[in-house]
Amino acid sequence: MEKKLSVGDTLKETFAIYRDQAAVLLPVALGLFLLVAAVQALTPESFAFFIVPLIFSILVGTLYQGMVVRLVQDVRDGRRDNSVGALMRSVLPVLGPLVGAGILAGIGIGVGTVLLVVPGLYLMTIWAVIAPVIVVENREVLESFGRSRELVRDHGWQVFTIVVLIVGLISLLIGFAGILIANQLADSVVVEIGTRTLTSTITAPVEALVASVVYFRLLALERPSVTPAQ
Repeated sequence: MEKKLSVGDTLKETFAIYRDQAAVLLPVALGLFLLVAAVQALTPESFAFFIVPLIFSILVGTLYQGMVVRLVQDVRDGRRDNSVGALMRSVLPVLGPLVGAGILAGIGIGVGTVLLVVPGLYLMTIWAVIAPVIVVENREVLESFGRSRELVRDHGWQVFTIVVLIVGLISLLIGFAGILIANQLADSVVVEIGTRTLTSTITAPVEALVASVVYFRLLALERPSVTPAQ
């Protein structure tokens, strides 16, 4: 049993699941984030209406993240047994804590990044597996922060490398590419919705998968009887 989280093996497993489960991950992401992009693009641009797309985006994003956690949990024996509907329904009981934790983490990381970049990166690292902790262990909102930090402890640099440096950079580059593509096309609501949907459809599965895979591998290091998938 490895003593430290393996960056290479974690990324290998993440992209293997992405490839094998693309028929589930991509269509669901496309449908959900198309709705998010449409709401964002069509909602009037004023502070009074700002909260509507924000709340909708958080709800959809956390639902998708929770579904991916359940998917990774399901396929760790080598096959997927549950339907997309069953995976989605399994997240509903913990959707409230997921949303609450997501909002608090977003505020904390945002403030830490704005005030001084390093604290934001640190919080992104120690809170990297909050969502899987809530979904799998059914932890409460505040409890999930401590539990995530507990799992990440002693593996901080590995988690930072995977979640922040590699996956974060990939998502950032894809986001920039989407902006560049949109700037080359006609300025329209359709183009705006299309580019937002495309970038989210590509990046959201990777971000959710890596958090899930990191969680289960950290859990295996904490509890040797829980073996990582190969």
